[in-house]
Amino acid sequence: MAPIRSVPWLLLAVLSLSSSHAWAQAYEGARREEIDAGVHTPVLTKAPELVRFVEAVYPTEAAQAGKTASVEMLVTIDEKGAVSDAQVTTPVGDGFDEAALAAVRQFQFSPAEVDGVPAPIQIQYVYNFVLQPPKVEESAPPPPPPQATLTGQLLARGSRSRVGGATVRCGDDPEAPEALSDPEGRFTLKVAPGTCDVRVVANDFHLFTTKEQLAPNETTEVIFYLLPKAPGYETVVRGAREKKEVVRRTLERSELQKVPGTFGDPIRVLQNLPGVARAPFISGQLIVRGAAPDQTQTFFDGVPVPLLYHLGGGPSVLNAEFIDRVDFFPGGFGSRYGRAVGGAVDVATRKGASDTLHGSVKIDLLDSGFFLEAPVTEGISIAGAARRSYVDVLLPLVLPEDPEGGTLLVLPRYWDYQVRMDFGAKRGETGPGGRSSGYVMAFGSDDLLNVVASGGGRNRDVTVNARTLFHRVKGDWTYRHGRFTSVFTPYAGYDLAGFGFGETRLDASIWSIGARQDFTMELQPWLITRAGADVRFEHLVGEGRIPFLGGIQYPAFPGAEPKAELQDIKRVANTFDGALYTELDLKAGPVTLTPGVRASYSRIYGQERLVADPRLWARYQASEKMSFKGSAGLYSQPPQAFNLEPAPLGNPNLNHERAFQGSLGVERQLTDAISVDVTGYFNRRYDLVVSPGDTVQNDDGTITRYQYSNRGLGRAYGMEVMVRHAVTRNFFGWLAYTFNRSEQRRAGGNDYRLTTWDQTHILTAVASYRLPAGFELGARMRYATGRPTTPLQHTFDLYSVDRNRFQGTYGESNSIRFQPFHQLDLRLEKSWLFQSWTLSAYVDVQNVYNASNVEATFNDYRFREIYEVPGIPILPVIGVKGSF
Repeated sequence: MAPIRSVPWLLLAVLSLSSSHAWAQAYEGARREEIDAGVHTPVLTKAPELVRFVEAVYPTEAAQAGKTASVEMLVTIDEKGAVSDAQVTTPVGDGFDEAALAAVRQFQFSPAEVDGVPAPIQIQYVYNFVLQPPKVEESAPPPPPPQATLTGQLLARGSRSRVGGATVRCGDDPEAPEALSDPEGRFTLKVAPGTCDVRVVANDFHLFTTKEQLAPNETTEVIFYLLPKAPGYETVVRGAREKKEVVRRTLERSELQKVPGTFGDPIRVLQNLPGVARAPFISGQLIVRGAAPDQTQTFFDGVPVPLLYHLGGGPSVLNAEFIDRVDFFPGGFGSRYGRAVGGAVDVATRKGASDTLHGSVKIDLLDSGFFLEAPVTEGISIAGAARRSYVDVLLPLVLPEDPEGGTLLVLPRYWDYQVRMDFGAKRGETGPGGRSSGYVMAFGSDDLLNVVASGGGRNRDVTVNARTLFHRVKGDWTYRHGRFTSVFTPYAGYDLAGFGFGETRLDASIWSIGARQDFTMELQPWLITRAGADVRFEHLVGEGRIPFLGGIQYPAFPGAEPKAELQDIKRVANTFDGALYTELDLKAGPVTLTPGVRASYSRIYGQERLVADPRLWARYQASEKMSFKGSAGLYSQPPQAFNLEPAPLGNPNLNHERAFQGSLGVERQLTDAISVDVTGYFNRRYDLVVSPGDTVQNDDGTITRYQYSNRGLGRAYGMEVMVRHAVTRNFFGWLAYTFNRSEQRRAGGNDYRLTTWDQTHILTAVASYRLPAGFELGARMRYATGRPTTPLQHTFDLYSVDRNRFQGTYGESNSIRFQPFHQLDLRLEKSWLFQSWTLSAYVDVQNVYNASNVEATFNDYRFREIYEVPGIPILPVIGVKGSF
């Protein structure tokens, strides 16, 4: 019998650092729902190498019968390079499987590294059993045969992304030489001259085959485009992120851009998660757990911005291609964030491409935009995007006609831009002095909304216009050394907000400058400390034209709307707000505790305020598939600067608004694909700023009437349920239900009553299915309890002579509701994959069955009738997107 040789074949290395389901992971206490765009993933910086090979025992009967075999196995290598597990993926029998397993389990590899740190991985390994003929001794070795060289680069078809970790070889011969592509997709293979039947094997790509004629002693350079498998919504869990919130849900990029009604905008997926109420379509507000929109803070990379969505409930103000992840905190957020008694949203952007030029162009019936990213030189890359809408031209074409011949126009217009330059070490690169990286980014948005209602049966013409504009320039410097991380983020910005109703106008501009400094240090595996500072300075200028509080009034012509004399006002205010925070992660077995505190000092309009907010999170991992979590803490929000005006316009004695937030929840993995998350919460808000304020009798006997006071009390309580079907081959989806009760009252006043933001029941169902031939079909169904409103009870005209205007007679505040909102949205998409770019076409239909939903109301000037502002009727949006 001839000697036996075994030839190992390393096909690929697939990072598989944890089997945890990334969408349902928790973190020490505060509730965080994370939307991950799928681009922020660990990087394999060093592949494992076989350093000790063990010869397998050839099965005797198979050897006698002259049989050979190739045994495919999935091998798990721990962070020290030892084989911790091996499983046969394709059994071949005849004793080959057992022999191969016995040998492979004794292999020793050099440790693999992920982001420069030793980490466990899985590889696909093929053990070949080959019978060798007996050696024939020769008097002199023959001269070496001539060789040919095949070198080149592997690119992903449709995007031209580099394909690293792929195996390139000629033919099926087990003894044929092979090469492994580097992170840039480059490879070099030396083989015998002649015809090379090229075979390229790469994870998540179809087998690539071609033929190349190789001449002796010559080098042939090629570029191979590999076709991504993409048979369905398959994903790979590349790493279990640290558990730092009570609840974390991770939605993969395939989910984010496929949800109907969002037009492929990842941030708009927030509107479909538990705890988020539906806002009127003309507002673009974020209503979280019954809190007012201005009680929820929004950030881009830790920098505050005035809004997430364009006016009219349109797309987010950040291009989808720029998004790395979205951290959503409906409540119980960590000490790093402040200035809010509701929720918080922090959108993280991603760096530009480091391999080659990439980009996309998107055109649909609502807007058009582009995105480009490219490397400039080693360690430097840039990215940019811009978008412009034309909804103001198209929306009037689909709004319903007034049966009485009047006009109703809702005209939103928006644009936005982002530019980013990254510099510094690549991810995973470390030096003796640590690793530094950073970026500079500028971004901005402009929104203008006009609402015009006139004629018909209306005896009052209404013109409303609103504008929100902001610009930001920010930097980021990140330094990592061992277990220490420092992130410094300076920024500057300009905001402009304006509102007009008829001839009345209010405008406010804000010049701001600020910075954040965050430190993280892992002292022990069971102890992590985080600390930092957050400072912000604002220069505010407010001006407008409003009716005189008293004085001469202009009488109206008979039958016309009364007119009042207008006055111009202007105010200037300076505001400083600084905070220090710290928190610890303490781990003891299945229990994790995170105590923290945030202390802030504010100087607003000459008034000083100091407040401290302690917070605590806890988590208990009962089993691999079940965990319990909870949080409790205090939260503060400073008063608005112009609310501190002297009477009668404000109240200089206003203090911070405060809130206590508590939550308890449980997570359970029901099957491999289905999970459920249930969270109950109670939020008590107090010292809320309300209007009108108190009437105070002064020492000299005079009376001062304040416009505002801290006499507001509020409470919100409820339950959030999310049942999610994880991304599988052809399907993903989730069912989100929120029960929420949001109430308020004045201190010393009547019982609690509903707030304007209460929506008791909110139900959202999302599903998407991949069809044959590159089609994808998705649906979203939403139902929400109607928002509370105050009824108009007109029995007679009530005319105020002093103010020269009519006044309404109303019933009990927020005692009735709008009709419930319900809507079905559908999305159908078709994709075509070309060699260097991808084309997709879609139709996204909102309000498929043309439900009539009331979005707002207004009165005639005598307050006799209520006019309803309808929502968007059935709206099919057709678009195309090209990516390269």
